[in-house]
Amino acid sequence: MSRTQGRHRLSRRTKIATGSLALAIAVGGIVVATTTGNTGEASADEANPAFFVDILKVKPNQFDPRPVTGASTGTFTVDCGRNENQHFNPDNFIAQPGVRNGAQHLHDYVGNLSTNADSNNKSLLKAGTTCRNGDKSAYFWPVVRIDTGEEEKNEPAKKPDGDRAQSDQEAKTVQVSCPDVASKLTDIPDQAMAEVDSNLDQLDTQADEANRRIAATQGQGGPDFVRNAILSPLKDRRAAIIDRIAIAIGRFAPRPGDLGGLAPCTTKPGKDTGTPTPPPSTTAGGALPGQDENNELPGNDGKILRPQRVQITFRGSPVGKVVAMPRFLRVLYGDAKVSTNGPANARASWTCTGFENRVTDKYPICPQNSKVKRIHTFPSCWDGKNTDSANHRTHIVFPDQFGRCAKGFKAVPQLQISLTYDIPHDIQVKKQYKVDAFPQEKHNPGSDHDDFANVMSQRIMNGLVNCVNRGRACRA
Repeated sequence: MSRTQGRHRLSRRTKIATGSLALAIAVGGIVVATTTGNTGEASADEANPAFFVDILKVKPNQFDPRPVTGASTGTFTVDCGRNENQHFNPDNFIAQPGVRNGAQHLHDYVGNLSTNADSNNKSLLKAGTTCRNGDKSAYFWPVVRIDTGEEEKNEPAKKPDGDRAQSDQEAKTVQVSCPDVASKLTDIPDQAMAEVDSNLDQLDTQADEANRRIAATQGQGGPDFVRNAILSPLKDRRAAIIDRIAIAIGRFAPRPGDLGGLAPCTTKPGKDTGTPTPPPSTTAGGALPGQDENNELPGNDGKILRPQRVQITFRGSPVGKVVAMPRFLRVLYGDAKVSTNGPANARASWTCTGFENRVTDKYPICPQNSKVKRIHTFPSCWDGKNTDSANHRTHIVFPDQFGRCAKGFKAVPQLQISLTYDIPHDIQVKKQYKVDAFPQEKHNPGSDHDDFANVMSQRIMNGLVNCVNRGRACRA
């Protein structure tokens, strides 16, 4: 994971910019970062006081559906850290792939170590992860900042030029595309779990080896080489592995009979469009006024507050079993442009510890000894076919108020990310904290959002599904 270092810069909150860069520093849980405007220009960047509310004035409004017989009541919690390695950038490879500074605000990242605007399935798969169980999924959300109006030192966002170059090269390479097997397995008996997991790992390994062969032999053997020398043998190996999975399940439960069509793989061409990648300081519309050397805008400034606790938990369905998510499934929570798009996809996210049944679309002011908390509960009804859609939403939607998925959709494990912040009580009362946002949002807490791309191995996903379906509380 490439890193760059800057020089010191101070930003006076008289809003007059001074101009040098800063060494990355972290003091306790607070990572310090600011941006500045053009020299001599004002930067109106505080959150509107009307965006704050006393949590005690919010009525209880969160009630989970009552589970019915056969519900999947388990939980699977993944420890991916709190972004201790300071992986920030103002990109969003899901909503705005290939557009640097597409978010125009900083994201916190945990999980996949390579995530940036140019990330693609292959580059994500090759990267490392902060998750203890090896989950390479990407989890990211806008940072929260404390904004007191005092002088602040700046920590530049990571400039992952090396990661970008690798991602760009990966995107141009032909890749193997194999049907997901784990998402077709349901309720695997405990006695067969170890054998099924081992075979799922072999399926992933076979696909990885095929991709390496394609990369190593690119341009050799004519148009039929990949089909005859790589895809045909891969199909035979996958067929044997899938058959072993069916046999293992069949020893203890009805043998699945619809797996035969999952053996053949295809190739997806690289997406080399011939269009040069924009330089780091541009967006789709060109450089933005006041944009600094970290690709940030003047309004997103203040001390970045690292979450005191990040809890990533997958939950079941209150009305039945869940099926595995396919690898590379993209899922969005909330709407970063709620003022432009309207409230349809916006979600109330903000609460306080001890008051989680009261959720608001405003910044909460918590009682003494209670902490500010964001709860992001993702959609969990998958169309059973697509890992993404044109608007990044219609392929996976929310269940109804009873937890039921619409006709044609399947329940997958529901991701919930909880972020707890140790914000001093006087900062809350003075209304001096805010979430990073697009400029037009003016730090509207209703623009809070979160993004997830599933890069779990089929073995990890299979274990997750079975933990949830069996009502267990698992930690990985």
